[in-house]
Amino acid sequence: MDARSVATQLNSSGLLRTQGLIGGKWSDAYDGKTIKVYNPATGESIADVAYMGARETNDAISSAYDAFKSWSKITAAERSKYLRKWYDLLMANREEIAQLMTLEQGKPLKESLGEVNYGAGFIEFAAEEAKRIYGDVIPSPLSDRRLFVLKQPVGVVAAITPWNFPLAMITRKVGPALACGCTVVIKPSELTPLTALAAAELSIQAGIPAGVVNVVMGNAPEIGDALVESPQVRKITFTGSTAVGKKLMAGSAKTVKKVSLELGGNAPCIVFDDADLDVAVKGTIAAKFRNSGQTCVCANRILVQEGIYDKFAEALVDAVQNMKVGNGFSEGVVQGPLINDAAVEKVENLLNDATSKGAKIILGGKRHSLGLTFYEPTVVSDVSNEMGIAREEVFGPVAPLLRFKTEEDAIRIANDTNAGLGSYVFTNSIQRSWRVAEALEYGLVGVNEGVISTEVAPFGGFKQSGLGREGSKYGMDEYLEIKYVCMGNMNK
Repeated sequence: MDARSVATQLNSSGLLRTQGLIGGKWSDAYDGKTIKVYNPATGESIADVAYMGARETNDAISSAYDAFKSWSKITAAERSKYLRKWYDLLMANREEIAQLMTLEQGKPLKESLGEVNYGAGFIEFAAEEAKRIYGDVIPSPLSDRRLFVLKQPVGVVAAITPWNFPLAMITRKVGPALACGCTVVIKPSELTPLTALAAAELSIQAGIPAGVVNVVMGNAPEIGDALVESPQVRKITFTGSTAVGKKLMAGSAKTVKKVSLELGGNAPCIVFDDADLDVAVKGTIAAKFRNSGQTCVCANRILVQEGIYDKFAEALVDAVQNMKVGNGFSEGVVQGPLINDAAVEKVENLLNDATSKGAKIILGGKRHSLGLTFYEPTVVSDVSNEMGIAREEVFGPVAPLLRFKTEEDAIRIANDTNAGLGSYVFTNSIQRSWRVAEALEYGLVGVNEGVISTEVAPFGGFKQSGLGREGSKYGMDEYLEIKYVCMGNMNK
């Protein structure tokens, strides 16, 4: 499938949008500036999109603020119908959206199709959950009073999303926000705005009223400052780096906004001697190499017990060396390019540091012969937890292997980090799986499974991996305020 022909088809379908969305109208940047969006697999420009800043963002906020007055008042059943229609349109256009995603982000088309299903699932779940936002009645200690608890939408929500999952990171924020009665201003990554704009186009086609969904992109610091500083924005929800999350959290303190943060991870993948080797290798590859290692829950440190270490390393190398690297539109490709040159340089720097301190590259370890930002799937042995590659998110196709002796050692090494998002355990012992899952200081634990994210379960981290949860019934509460109502003189 040729990338140029894909872009042409998408353009004719009406899903290739290049303007921002403010108050239900597509808009250029006010000063006419644009920024190019590139295909990382070819280096070619796909489109020129509006490069917006503070003025456009403030207008989008005002639009969302005005729309909130009516959107928050319609019934939950009505909001549910709008969301269901949006879900139906996302699924009806799943192939086009997946192609657009592969075009701008680089992941294999099969993974892009999987993300559309996953991302649309958050809209479907929110449509269902919209009708289940229940309050409460509290027995009063006084006979003439009645005590009630209401749940009400928080207000305008700013959703700031990353490039690695350009649809799902938006829908798992916007779905519950809209279901609860909030309105949104979406700021997608300037590297992958096209998927977000296509999703916004389908929200319009679903009949969601003007101003409920707004999209601005371009000057990230300027847009971020406008969102944080506006008193009309009552909640910030962000997925991205811990460093940026801390800045948003500090800035939000000025107006005391609600904040949800899904930040960086340093996921341990623990393989015990009693693990099923085939299950462990398959699960580790899924946890490590999905999206070319560019996910916040990727296995960043693979801890292998000494009794199975050599067998596991050999089996992992055998499996990884058969992974096909290439353009995401090519048949059989399971790993695409990294997002840009900076991502490749980070991988190279971490590998150079590790090998200078005694680690050994047993597979890969260099740029791929395809050039550009393609990198060979890599396995590194003899890694210690003090090396940079075990302290920082690699965000690339590199599997570092660490050796451990006892269960206590594994837990200690796994928890020796400021991060606490995803984690994985491979063992055939039910008792051990419970002990280790409870001891790990992580928001997510996969036992004998490498892909654990789903819209029906809560997603979020411990420690410096963030605040709050996304997905499931627990994720709905992030967009609600709790109001207590006391009614007196009820005996008269």
